[in-house]
Amino acid sequence: MAVPKRKTSRSNTRSRRSQWKTSAAAIVTCANCREKKLAHTACPSCGTYAKRRVLDV
Repeated sequence: MAVPKRKTSRSNTRSRRSQWKTSAAAIVTCANCREKKLAHTACPSCGTYAKRRVLDV
């Protein structure tokens, strides 16, 4: 089992963690009703996904 030889300093740990950034969610327009929606999800206003009706709205 791998065990570290030395304790990692706080500055090294925090420098490494500073690279973990989140990105904004991809918001696109619906092809059917032109409303804003999250990418790769069904449109909450018209209920379509990939130009097919999948939700009863």
